Amino acid sequence: MQVTETLNEGLKREYKLMLTAQELDDKVIAKLKEAQPEIEMKGFRKGKVPLPLLKKQFGQRVLGEAMQEAVDGAMSKHFEDKGERPAAEPSVKMTNDDWKEGDDVEIEMSYEALPDIPELDLSQIKVERMVVKAGETEVNEALENLASSAQDFEDRKKGTKAKDGDQIVFDFVGRVDGEEFEGGAAEDYPLVLGSNSFIPGFEEQLVGVKAEEEKVVTVSFPEDYQAPHLAGKEAEFTCTIKAVKKPVPAEINDALAEKYGAESLDALKEQIGERLEAEYAGASRAVLKRRMLDQLDGMVSFELPPSMVEAEAKQIAHQLWHEDNPDVQGHDHPEIEPTDEHQKLAERRVRLGLLLAELGQKAEVEVTDAEMTQAVMEQARQYPGQERQFFEFVQQNPQMRQQLRAPIFEDKVIDHIAEQAEVTDKEVSKADLEKEVEALED
Repeated sequence: MQVTETLNEGLKREYKLMLTAQELDDKVIAKLKEAQPEIEMKGFRKGKVPLPLLKKQFGQRVLGEAMQEAVDGAMSKHFEDKGERPAAEPSVKMTNDDWKEGDDVEIEMSYEALPDIPELDLSQIKVERMVVKAGETEVNEALENLASSAQDFEDRKKGTKAKDGDQIVFDFVGRVDGEEFEGGAAEDYPLVLGSNSFIPGFEEQLVGVKAEEEKVVTVSFPEDYQAPHLAGKEAEFTCTIKAVKKPVPAEINDALAEKYGAESLDALKEQIGERLEAEYAGASRAVLKRRMLDQLDGMVSFELPPSMVEAEAKQIAHQLWHEDNPDVQGHDHPEIEPTDEHQKLAERRVRLGLLLAELGQKAEVEVTDAEMTQAVMEQARQYPGQERQFFEFVQQNPQMRQQLRAPIFEDKVIDHIAEQAEVTDKEVSKADLEKEVEALED
């Protein structure tokens, strides 16, 4: 197949491919000869059907396949000979739209080549890794938060009015059109006011009640209520208040530890310390990664594929627009034009993405099947009851597999860079680490 270069500008490439009618015919005959031994036809023994008859019978059927194989083969040879890799799937189209059998096939191929990325001496990277220890103050603060979330309730002084956050214990009977309805009554029901666990408007009307008081609450069931016979209807609930209780944190003792699966308070403190330090290490890694990427970004300069930058800038602009407009869930909105800031950020992301890919390839970084399975399992937990369907979706969706693989690959490349770089540990306070983490979002 004849290949002629028609454009070589920056990273943009265009070529004209010419597949002669004779070359195409030869490929059709070759495919028919390959299949000939297995073909049976009336009047001929198996494998003895003449080629002219096979061509007449099956030629049209294998023509498109032969043409596709010829083009694919020519493209593979082209990239191998040129030593180039396309930034995305090349655009391939036939240019002689009036083509008919017996004509030469004219094809236009265009793509953007990936740039040559310069070699880097990763040992030139010098970064500090922030180390935060979980001290007694941090552990006690976490303990107090646990105690607060495991709060108990104790009776308020008789005659005290209930406030938001208080627990009331009460009996209630609900009626619609004067008739009690199934599921509308209970005794000794504990309700924390402000928990929004009842119908909208119900709890607000109980703020201010006192023990031994009776209160009639009138509310309307939502239009989309799960019980159709009650949806949208007004109901009255007669509530008899038996107790008003105030929240009190649980005591920090062995009993609290047992609630959280620890043998003792000391064991719980140890677990909390380990968990906190794991959290600090995760945050520290994010800061370290940003610092290394900042240095890498300043160490390299190479031409970027325009289409990759444009696509990334549009994605950034689109994502940020939705963050600023959280009420818009779908994509039925005006087209969002990237700004210069979006463009600059896109260039950085594309540059670092290409660089990390190159470093990972040279270091022979691989994502194992076990790592991919773990990533899929973690994602599947977000769809309880539909884990199997999610697994099948991932198996059938190469783009989804790539989305799951990419962050694992990037993390492993970051680890490789850290091994080559000069990394020094520096013990800092929790506040210092939090300040650096907040700066990552700017």
